Order: sequence, then structure tokens, then C-alpha cells
Amino acid sequence: MAIRLNHSVIPVTVKLGAPARVSARSSLPFSVGDWRGVSLFSGARPLVSAKVKLKSTEDRVPIEDSNDQLVDEEFLQIEERDFAGTASVPVYVMLPLGVIDMNSEVVESEELLDQLRTLKLVNVDGVMVDCWWGIVEARTPQVYNWTGYKKLFQMIRELGLKIQVVMSFHECGGNVGDDVTIQLPEWVRKIGQSNPDIYFTDRAGRRNTECLTWGIDKQRVLRGRTALEVYFDYMRSFRVEFDEFFEDKIITEIEVGLGPCGELRYPSYPAQYGWKYPGIGEFQCYDKYLMKSLEEAAEVRGHSFWGRGPDNTESYNSTPHGTGFFRDGGDYDSYYGRFFLNWYSRVLIDHGDRVLAMANLAFEGNCIAAKLSGIHWWYKTASHAAELTAGFYNSSNRDGYGPIAAMLKKHDAALNFTCVELRTLAQHEDFPEALADPEGLVWQVLNAAWDVSIPVASENALPCYDREGYNKILENAKPLNDPDGRHLSCFTYLRLNPTLMESQNFKEFERFVKRMHGEAVPDLGLAPGTQETESE
Repeated sequence: MAIRLNHSVIPVTVKLGAPARVSARSSLPFSVGDWRGVSLFSGARPLVSAKVKLKSTEDRVPIEDSNDQLVDEEFLQIEERDFAGTASVPVYVMLPLGVIDMNSEVVESEELLDQLRTLKLVNVDGVMVDCWWGIVEARTPQVYNWTGYKKLFQMIRELGLKIQVVMSFHECGGNVGDDVTIQLPEWVRKIGQSNPDIYFTDRAGRRNTECLTWGIDKQRVLRGRTALEVYFDYMRSFRVEFDEFFEDKIITEIEVGLGPCGELRYPSYPAQYGWKYPGIGEFQCYDKYLMKSLEEAAEVRGHSFWGRGPDNTESYNSTPHGTGFFRDGGDYDSYYGRFFLNWYSRVLIDHGDRVLAMANLAFEGNCIAAKLSGIHWWYKTASHAAELTAGFYNSSNRDGYGPIAAMLKKHDAALNFTCVELRTLAQHEDFPEALADPEGLVWQVLNAAWDVSIPVASENALPCYDREGYNKILENAKPLNDPDGRHLSCFTYLRLNPTLMESQNFKEFERFVKRMHGEAVPDLGLAPGTQETESE
């Protein structure tokens, strides 16, 4: 294969066959080595293009310019934005969910150590570690076992890596990407057997044991403690036990778990109850504590009969237009609907407000963060139904993320957001019925945070090993021509696993890290896997 480089760009349209699939879990239509040859970026920073000579006439791709004139059919042109000299964005890598077992021991420590050394060799800044409530305070209230985490943190420190820590107050298992099961503490589950209302509950009365309902934040139902007190005691224990790692600046940030998957949202789309993408999900406010809160809010509003959940939202896998509540012109925008959604979203914000206040007390001025999920399906509809059931009141006539950003600003907390690798076009090709817009959602959420001047970090929502996904992350990390020069404060890659460490995948990852750090790469504009180059 011969390559010719130039610095002029001819707008082209490339007609290719069906895109390759990465996996059933990934909505990215590319795998490592596959490339569409389409223009990804434009703007002030240099674009480098390459013409890749195809191996045979059988491989040739018909290419036409915007005037339907033939462009050299032997070559495939690729464009990439040059990030050399741009701001450096730190890159962290999430460690495996089960890196610490239920006996509080490091799992396969030698293999892990080799992987950490490899990450360090390509200048990864650090790693993210989940500190599971269900492991540390497993059997007895206020008896904490941090042994395994201390060993792990020491390994990481000796390699010169930094640590982002997640206070994981949720259950692991049952969600996309979960490869281990870590339940809530045994003593909590025993309380749940006699009082199942400590869990989020749907309209049919099904309990979700993934995390505790926000209705018990101030209720002394956990062996004499409120949920807020339980969270604070756990965080304070961590702060004391790992004091040296804070003092040495090894721990750079604490992400505080605020709901399912550690995210500030309701568990509105649980796979355990049959939810499948792109179902709208269901409201999760039917435990007795949240229902009492709703009834009290309705009384204050002067309409006691509003103290109930909506009865026309159908089921987890419904579509917005198949419901009376979420359809265009539906009850979501009625007087009652606006009251209910205001209350439902306010419960979410108030929970974040309370827990982050406790986190600031526990961590004494160290950086804290909260994670938001990217609910991008049904974003192009008026109601934004999937966002509404998750607690984000972001219908087309409202901004659902500004109030959350303002709450985070109050506590000097950073925002961590997902799905920065997803492209709207790819979503439309894979699931046109979902009316998804991840790019529009990312832009809205990032700007909501930047508008109140809080740091914004991000992570990929699905496994990502290809250049297409990495380029989209870079595009969001360092927006083109931003007059204020805004960029992500850091990026956390999901996640360390054997597939990432495969040779070609890791080469792509190393290239991505360099570009996030603002370094030049020698193969800019060349298709992945290209070997021979020659300057023209």
C-alpha cells in the first residue's frame, strides 16, 4: 500500500457498504482498522489529510466530489483535527469492577501490576477505583474493612499513578458491563427484608435493590441512623484511613455515588425488570417514603388529589407516542404533569444537595464530583420521556440540567458526564426509532456546567477501541474555536480489560492519550493500520 500526503482538502462523499459492528453492547459502528473516510472535523486548527492507495481494483471505493466529478478512485481520503499544542487533558482508566473481592483482597495482583505498568508507560495519568460499600461495611454497621483497598492504593502509588476514588453506595451486577456481583451490605439487606420500602419502587410495586431510595435520606431506619448519616460515616472513615494518600496528593478526586451505577438519577430503566433500549423506563417513586413526600407536596399546592403518580405512562419498553402521558401534547405538560415532574426532579436535586454537603464535610476541601448519566434516547421528542423517568426535567420547553449544575456549583463539585464517544448519526443508523441525539445532549450538559464555571470531566458510556470513538471524545474534550478556551478537566476511560490490552487496540489507545495530552502523532490523517507512507 502506498500513501501520498498532501495539505489540501477536497470535499468528498464516500459510498461504502454496511458498517462493521463492534459488539452487541456497542452502538459504535466501527471496529479497529475500519474507517469510513469521511470528514470528521473542520475549523481553524490544521486538518491533515492522506490519500490511501487501495490494494486492488476489487478494494476500490467510488468517490465523487460535491459536483459529482470523479476524484482519483484509487485513493481514500481521511481527515483528522490536529490537537498538537492544545491543552493537556488528564486521562484516567477505570480499574475492573471486581479488582477487590468480597474478602477485601486484591484479585490477581501480579497481572494487575503488569497492566498498571503498561498504562504508566504510555503516560496515563491515573486510575479510577470503586470503593464498594457492600465490601467495606459488609456485615456490621460502622465496622469498615479497607485492607484490600490499602494494598491496591499502595501498588498504584509506587508506580507514580494518581487515583480517582468512587464512593460506591450502589449494587454491582445486572447493568451493561457489570461482570461481577456486589450487593449492598448484608445488614442493609436484612433491614430490607422486613422493610422493603427502603428501596426504590415502581408503579407495580417491584423493588429495586440496586440502591436505597432517597426517601430515607432523613429517616432513621438503618439501625438508628439515617441514610445520610450512613453515607457520611462511610466517607469519613475513608478520609481518616487514607489520610496519607490525600496529603501526598495521590488521591485527586472523590466521585460521590448518588444513585444507581453511582449516577445522580432514578433507576428508571432496570434490565432486571425487562427494560430494553430504547424503552422510556418508568417512574420510581412508589415506596412509602417518597409517596408521603408527594402527598405532602400536593397538599401544600392545594390539590391533594395530585398526591399520586401518573397512571398513563404504560411500561418500561413503551414509546413516548404510545402513552397518554409522554405523547406530544400529553399529560406531561398539563398542570398536574408539571407539578409531578417538578416534584420528582426536585427530589433528585435535593438528594444530591444533601449528600454532597456531607461529602464536603467528610473530605475537608478535597475535590469532589458527581456523575450524571447520558440519557440520549428520545432526546429529539418533545417530552424527552426517558430523561423524565430518570429524574431530569428536560422536556423541550425546559432546561433540566441548569438546576443540577447550579446545585453542584453550590458545593464546588465537578460534573462527570457519560456518552462523549457516541455520534448521533451512528445512533440513527442503528436505532432510528429511538430518536436519540447524544451529541445534542452532551453539548447541552457540558455548557450547563461551563456556564456556572464548574469543572467538567467525562467518560465513555460503552466500550471504545476504535479511532472513530476516540476522535469524537477528543472533539468534545477540546471544543473547536471555543472563545473561552474551555475543555474537559479530565477524561476517564471505561475500562481496563484484556481487550484494551490487545496490541492494535492498545496502539490506538496510546495514540488517543498522546492527543489528549496535546502531543503530536506521526500518523495524523492516516487510516488505522497504514504502514507505508511517503511525502508528496
